[in-house]
Amino acid sequence: MEIIFAHRGASFEAPENTLPAFELALKQGCKAIELDVHLSKDGQIVVCHDDDIERTTDGMGLIKEMTLEELRQRDAGSWFSEEFEGSRIPTLGEVLALCHQDITINIEIKNVPYFHQGIEAKVIEEIKKYDFMQNTIISSFDHQALLRTQHIDPDVKLGVLLANHLIEPWKYIEYSGIKAYSIHPICTFVDEAFMQACHQAGFKVFPFTVDERRMYQYLDELKVDGIFTNIPARFL
Repeated sequence: MEIIFAHRGASFEAPENTLPAFELALKQGCKAIELDVHLSKDGQIVVCHDDDIERTTDGMGLIKEMTLEELRQRDAGSWFSEEFEGSRIPTLGEVLALCHQDITINIEIKNVPYFHQGIEAKVIEEIKKYDFMQNTIISSFDHQALLRTQHIDPDVKLGVLLANHLIEPWKYIEYSGIKAYSIHPICTFVDEAFMQACHQAGFKVFPFTVDERRMYQYLDELKVDGIFTNIPARFL
């Protein structure tokens, strides 16, 4: 297995998409992390999975309707355990500042169902600011966002997320015009024929989300290039 992505950080052991979750993953020896980004009301890139903050903080409301200052007022750790009380929703810049240059970062743009106009350019600006261009994969279920990202900077690595069991997705990607680096399918979609076709088309394959050892072993035998997992320490 080439690479293990800590999905939203070490999110089985710490509150997802918070600095403690990313710090723990790095402490455990993880060389790759995955995170999700939205734009706040005042145009700041914030790291959170959901469109609203109700599930992962002590507050309520849509991220796109709240400023960074308002988001900072909410506790993003106590829902997980008392140990993480006081954790806050981080910015993308804070996570990048936490990582060494040998860390690979998968940034998922969350443009569904709400559209964050201009988020692609802001993300690229931020990863260039922290000199992470070579170590970043930008992924999304919004494939038009990937195409916009490519138009802004064709050197960015792009990962095509697949929520549906598409027929010959490697052909779809070629037709789309996206010069993808990798395909990110649901792990149960992956079989020998899928792997062979994707590799022949030149794509790396990073399935999500793999937490069970049996699934890990199955995918390892198929020679996937990496996985996304909530429990990176289990597979490192």
